[in-house]
Amino acid sequence: MSMLEQKTFISSIHPFENLTIHELDHLVESIDIVYFKEKQIVQKPDQEPEYLFFILKGLVQEKHEDEVLSIYSKNEIFDSVSLIENHSKNTFVTTEETICYTLPREIFIATLQENQILKKYFFQSISEKLNNNIHYEKNKEMANIMVAKVKDATIHKAVIIDTNKSIFEAAQIIKKEKVPTILLKDENGEMYIVTDSDFRQKVILNRMDFDDKIIKIATKGLIYINENDFLFNAQLIMAKHGLKRVVVKNDNDEIIGIIDQISLSSFFATNTFSVSNKIVKAETVEELKEASLSFIKIIKSLNAKGVKIEFISRLVNQLNKKLLDKLYKLLAPSELYEKSCLVVMGSEGRGEQILKTDQDNAIIINDNCTIDEKELLEFTHHFTETLVDFGFPRCEGNIMVSNPFWCKKESEFRNSIFKWVNEPSGDNFMNIAIFYDAICVSGNRDLVLNLKEYLFNVAGNSQIFNAHFAKVISNFDVPLGFFDGFILNNKDDKHKNEIDIKKGGIFIIVQGIRSLSLEHKLLNTSTAKRIQRLIEIGVLEPELGKELTMAFNFLTNLKLKSNLEKLDKNLTIDNYINPNNLNTMEKDLLKESFKIVNKLKKKLEFHFKLNYV
Repeated sequence: MSMLEQKTFISSIHPFENLTIHELDHLVESIDIVYFKEKQIVQKPDQEPEYLFFILKGLVQEKHEDEVLSIYSKNEIFDSVSLIENHSKNTFVTTEETICYTLPREIFIATLQENQILKKYFFQSISEKLNNNIHYEKNKEMANIMVAKVKDATIHKAVIIDTNKSIFEAAQIIKKEKVPTILLKDENGEMYIVTDSDFRQKVILNRMDFDDKIIKIATKGLIYINENDFLFNAQLIMAKHGLKRVVVKNDNDEIIGIIDQISLSSFFATNTFSVSNKIVKAETVEELKEASLSFIKIIKSLNAKGVKIEFISRLVNQLNKKLLDKLYKLLAPSELYEKSCLVVMGSEGRGEQILKTDQDNAIIINDNCTIDEKELLEFTHHFTETLVDFGFPRCEGNIMVSNPFWCKKESEFRNSIFKWVNEPSGDNFMNIAIFYDAICVSGNRDLVLNLKEYLFNVAGNSQIFNAHFAKVISNFDVPLGFFDGFILNNKDDKHKNEIDIKKGGIFIIVQGIRSLSLEHKLLNTSTAKRIQRLIEIGVLEPELGKELTMAFNFLTNLKLKSNLEKLDKNLTIDNYINPNNLNTMEKDLLKESFKIVNKLKKKLEFHFKLNYV
């Protein structure tokens, strides 16, 4: 290669694109080229490392004893960790003929001292690399949307008056202060809010006397947010509560203003609020359907702007809950609605179903409900078919309200739970997993909470039960292997040379964390919240918990990105990704994520003694 080709090659490998021209020139002057035969040892453990290797051609395994830890291929580097620590812990051996550029250790270390971007990258933890990936991949200006604070947006000043003012006096104040909203405060310190729409809807249309007290049209129960909170959380709060504005406080708990949807428009170019509002105001199934069909557009827009996966997930989850609640209210017979609980389960229950993959829902009916069985069957069938029309496919496993197994009395669910726990089988453990993720989206929330408490009591503290529940993770292998660093699917022609990212990574994290959470009787449903609670009670080390959260988000984001591309091409969404479609850094982070998954898997194998069940 010419020097220009060498420069092009080096700068194409992340993070070396951040080298200055002078640094790149100096580095290229110092590199050499080496050839290794198949199965030749490049570096031994306990050996003082001499070089950073840039692979031009071939494959290199990193091994600890007989265990393969990682695979390095064309356009990748190894082993920066050994060079920084000046000590090699593992063996590096070729699996085929390999050609590498070598950079002497002293030049590599000197370059790190000169270039702070490189230094920061190589000294980052895996979790930090995963967390920072969004800033590298997305437009930087738009990525900053996630670090924007409430105080960065336009906050309308808070005008506070006492409750004894008349409607006319309040209207004069609004005109004078040029604000669309005023706050009221009574003698007990209780706060109220009056908006310009209150004047239109309540005063004018009802022909109220202008001398009436302003308190008559005020709304009690304000929702607050701190000025230093993330702007996106304000959006989430508004979507959750169906609000157009929230009140802003400072760190001293003082009201400093009001932020509304218009203020958010410069930061968010989605119609999230309008969709939420459509759901709240919908009076027909058709109006709800129109709102539902907007979800994909919102997801695409937020993803394109660099919004983190956990925020997209939370927002979509809030919209889905609102949608299902409203649909249940519209369609359910009154006798059923008043004495039941509609739950969603699986990924939807965990708040992790971003795209509409399938239905996982159930109805828990109070034992004193007297609804006719035929009427119930007709309703549940209609409910399922309506969701299909809304874009929620049928569940292949028939886990839907239209299946009587998932629509029954509370006492019948208790009998089922008892059987699931005491008659171990693959199906029963799957049912437990599905139900444990359940959350109420409409109706009486106590019905599902009571059943979960019953599950905790029946399962008790049985080590045997917990081990068998966790055992399913042993059926799935993390796809780190010999072909280009990954074990690719070669059995199914439809997905040849692809990876099932759900089976190989996401599921192992979900089920592993779910197993630990069930063992400790946690009511949290989302994987992220479960991880946080497990850290708080000392079950997970903070660093491992952080790594798992980042790996989970990265894997989920890759899956979302792949499926959005498939939707654009009118292809069926699934759990497969093609590593060849990833850039070098994404491949690197995918490997690191799989390493974290392997770490969790080993911890669980030891914790639950899975090799003995």
